Amino acid sequence: MSDELEAELRAELTDAFENADYPVKNQMGLVPALPNGPATKFEAGDGEVSFTAMELASKLSGNADFPYDDVESLVDDIIEGLKDDGTL
Repeated sequence: MSDELEAELRAELTDAFENADYPVKNQMGLVPALPNGPATKFEAGDGEVSFTAMELASKLSGNADFPYDDVESLVDDIIEGLKDDGTL
């Protein structure tokens, strides 16, 4: 994966989750921050990488390390999880 693609996705995830009420104790604590709830779509690289928040939750269910105290640590774990599962 290119650094540019990762940076684009990291910025999009940060924008989506930065207004969550931290610390976030579980995935449900992130839903109110999303503009379209679980249907919120994340895309990077002109659709090269694309998934909804619901798909993201199922991909990362075993990799999340709740609670998260800030958006940076949450997004770091999301990016690592997407790399681990081959999405990135």
